Amino acid sequence: MNRKFACLLATLTFALTLNLSAQGAPAAASAATPASSPSGAKVGIIDVQQVIVATNEGQRDFEALQKKFDPKRNELQGLSKEVDNLKSQLNTQGEKLNEEARAKLVKDIEAKQKVLQRQAEDAQNEFQQEQNTIAQRILQKLGPVIDKYAKDNGFGLLIDSSNPWPQGPVLWANQGMDISKTIVDQYNTVSGVPAQPKPAGGAAPTKPAGVTPGTGAKPTTTPSTGTKPPAKPSN
Repeated sequence: MNRKFACLLATLTFALTLNLSAQGAPAAASAATPASSPSGAKVGIIDVQQVIVATNEGQRDFEALQKKFDPKRNELQGLSKEVDNLKSQLNTQGEKLNEEARAKLVKDIEAKQKVLQRQAEDAQNEFQQEQNTIAQRILQKLGPVIDKYAKDNGFGLLIDSSNPWPQGPVLWANQGMDISKTIVDQYNTVSGVPAQPKPAGGAAPTKPAGVTPGTGAKPTTTPSTGTKPPAKPSN
């Protein structure tokens, strides 16, 4: 399997096996003490993407999405194994085969590689689209929760820390300013979705890919890995 295609399959496998059902909320102080601006209004930070995943609803729906794609992941792994077996056969028997048999084997490998790459890309795109749909649905309901909490508690400014600096606006912030956990608790109360069973190992929730927080934000689909058609198999 050529290197670029192996990277694509590894990315897809990782995406389809994300453990998003962990119980922990974002790493933040349980009782945040936001700083005050010169005007006296509170300033806080919130990791919107992490909040989406850490909510009970997010944990439930992302875990269900993972399970939905398990059969496709297994199918791709099986097809990948077929390609590897054919390549191994070419490497070990290639010199013993006549020209016609060897050409047929090479053609079979190339055909299966193309099918595998196309199906992997399609599955990855579909997974990310459905992941974004879940995230945006929660985001739409999360906005009013954040708005109410900020107004009730005298905040003058909340900054999203989803993307680390320099991509995001937050260079450094005291963790006492992070109200992410509080917002998760507020959302869980409003949504009424019960806590999900804690998985073995207690893995931390993971941010969904391609989410663009903000009012009226639309799902964004950005395939993690672009690849070129696989090269011809070598001897």
